[in-house]
Amino acid sequence: MMIHTEEIVKTYQMGQVRVHALQGVSVDIEKGEFVTIMGPSGSGKSTLMNLLGCLDSPTSGRYALNGQDVSQLNQRQLAHIRNHEIGFVFQGFNLLARTTAQRQVELPLMYAGMSASKRRKRAHEALETVGLGDRTKHRPDELSGGQQQRVAIARALATDPSIILADEPTGNLDSVTGREVLELFQRLNDDGISVIFVTHDEETAAYSKRIIRIRDGMVESDQPVLERTLAEGNEGS
Repeated sequence: MMIHTEEIVKTYQMGQVRVHALQGVSVDIEKGEFVTIMGPSGSGKSTLMNLLGCLDSPTSGRYALNGQDVSQLNQRQLAHIRNHEIGFVFQGFNLLARTTAQRQVELPLMYAGMSASKRRKRAHEALETVGLGDRTKHRPDELSGGQQQRVAIARALATDPSIILADEPTGNLDSVTGREVLELFQRLNDDGISVIFVTHDEETAAYSKRIIRIRDGMVESDQPVLERTLAEGNEGS
C-alpha cells in the first residue's frame, strides 16, 4: 500500500476557535492508482492534500507512505520525503519568471545534491516526457499556459517520485488546454506513475479512476469512476 491513513484528525486553533478540519479520515491508495480527492470549499480536501504531501502533520492518527510512518516525523525528515517521494503540481504553475524550462526542472535536483551533468540529463528527459524537448531554453513568458503547466509536471517528474500530487492542475487553463494536460496525466499513470488530484471540478475528476469525496472533514464516499458513472446512468434510466 503506497498511502495508508488511519483515523487522521487535524485541528487548527484560530484565536479562540478550534477548527476541526479533518475528523477521522481513513483512506488507502495503492501504488499506480489515479485518484481524485473532491469536496466543496471548507470540506477538508486541501488539508488532506497538505498532510498526504507531508506539508503538514496530523493532530492525531497515523499516516504511512510506502510503509514508512510519517505521522510523527520532524520538519527536516518531512522535507526529505517531499524532495524524494512526492512531486507537486499546482494550479499557479509556480515557475520562476526569468528561468528557462531546463533550469526550472533542474532546481529540485540541485536541492537533492545531484551533479550538474546528471541533473541536465534528467531534466531534459523529463521535458521530453511531457512533449517539450524542443522548448528547453524558453522562459515562462515564451510559453503558453499549457506549456508552462507541462514544465511544472516535468519538474515534478524529475526526482522520480513515488507519487504526483496535483492541486487543481487545470484551474488556470482553458478547456481545450486543460484536457490536453489531463490526458498527459492519464498517459503518465498508464506508465505506472501514481497520481492524486485535488479538485472541486467534476470534469477533471472524471479523468481519474477513483474519486474520494470529502465533506465536513470526513470521507463521504469512495468509488471507482466507472462504477460511479454506471450508477448515475442507472438512476437516470
